[in-house]
Amino acid sequence: MKKVAVFCIPAHGHTNPMLAVVRELVGRGDDVRFYSFGEFKEKIERTGAVFVNCDKYLPELSTKEEENLKKVSTTEMTIQDIRITVAMDEFLHGEFTSWGPDVVYTDSVCFWGKLNAWKYDVPMVVSTSTFAFNRMSSTYMKNSPAEIAGLIFGMPRVSKELNKLKPLGYKINGVLALVQSDNQTDSIVYTSKKFQPYSESFSDHYTFVGPSLLTDTKPDKDHKTPLLYISLGTVINDRPDFYKKCIEAFKDENINVLISCGNSVDIGELGKLSDNIKVEPYVDQLDVLSRADAFITHCGMNSVSESLYMATPMVLYAQTNEQEAVARRVREIGAGIDLKDDSVAGIKNAVKTILNMESYGNSAQECCDDFRSCSGVKGAADFIENAPHSSDGVDILRDLGKANVGLQVGYSVATILLANILFRIISIRFLWIYIILAIVLSSPINSMLQKTVYKRLVRKKLG
Repeated sequence: MKKVAVFCIPAHGHTNPMLAVVRELVGRGDDVRFYSFGEFKEKIERTGAVFVNCDKYLPELSTKEEENLKKVSTTEMTIQDIRITVAMDEFLHGEFTSWGPDVVYTDSVCFWGKLNAWKYDVPMVVSTSTFAFNRMSSTYMKNSPAEIAGLIFGMPRVSKELNKLKPLGYKINGVLALVQSDNQTDSIVYTSKKFQPYSESFSDHYTFVGPSLLTDTKPDKDHKTPLLYISLGTVINDRPDFYKKCIEAFKDENINVLISCGNSVDIGELGKLSDNIKVEPYVDQLDVLSRADAFITHCGMNSVSESLYMATPMVLYAQTNEQEAVARRVREIGAGIDLKDDSVAGIKNAVKTILNMESYGNSAQECCDDFRSCSGVKGAADFIENAPHSSDGVDILRDLGKANVGLQVGYSVATILLANILFRIISIRFLWIYIILAIVLSSPINSMLQKTVYKRLVRKKLG
């Protein structure tokens, strides 16, 4: 029997994948304590784990801080994570020294879980609720100029908060060490190797177990009238304008529509609903997706995984850069299309494209079969119980980093040599054009060369 300490941030999308794994651990006789928050109490207790309420350690937020968190500000989330860690320090010191867990199972952005595992030298397994992101897979993330500016200007605030951790004995080498995926940390990823971008770049410290779901339901698409399901998740779902467009788009269509809008929207304000349209605050999403023929989704990793697990193709309406990364992967496997035009006509056309072209459903079915062939929650539980793990020593990212040094030096030398040649051929007053071109082209050229080296390293790894 293992004593397992489970930690997660107060977010449904991060908590939900851990629940089925926790239930499996409890079923095996492990002593599991889940440190979480009041709104998740019922869900956690249904797994059989001991629920430990941590609400009193949540900091009081100003109006501005609340707004930033709703906007999924990386800077604000980082600051609040650090503050919660500081607030929980004395309490968790008692837990780790008296109860003494054998292993920590913590969400990837739950700082208090990670930091205390390091502080008390307890084996740690990280729960990765979206894709695992490293140097290669992070190319799927496209930060907007506003997001980049927010990160840059937010660093002084983050650094100030990080300094509060050092007197408490926490081992930390900067904020990146807390959030990035590395090839030395045992990690569970709730997708398949096939669906994970650049899965070959991850070491044996990673296990790709497929979606972690509390269901035995299988897809059932045997009905005459198509079913369209619409949901924008649990965070950025206050979009009555969008729901009204969907209602208008399908009010006269031979399509049954079910909209899950959360508690932020007053259903009465959405207007009169035709007989083929229903709106609910919450639904059993897995049950609905098992019967749905199309899904308009915000592209959260959990929603997309559940959709593919139930062989349901998607209309992709990403709201954040992380969701866009997930949407990109769905497009690549052919199981969905982007909602580029969110007008009434645009919504109708996108859904009809999904319903009328069998290729989208076929691709979703292929991914469904792939997901269901993974090790699942049993594989995740095995991985946690047997932590820490070793690797075969092959680290593509490490080798790629070494190669990148050579690529950078080679590009610089080639640029200087070509500049000398051009100096003899053309007037020096035109060299500034060449210098600008060299700077502008350095990034795409190095990226292209890096991908070439990466493919060579992958071939070498695979033998």
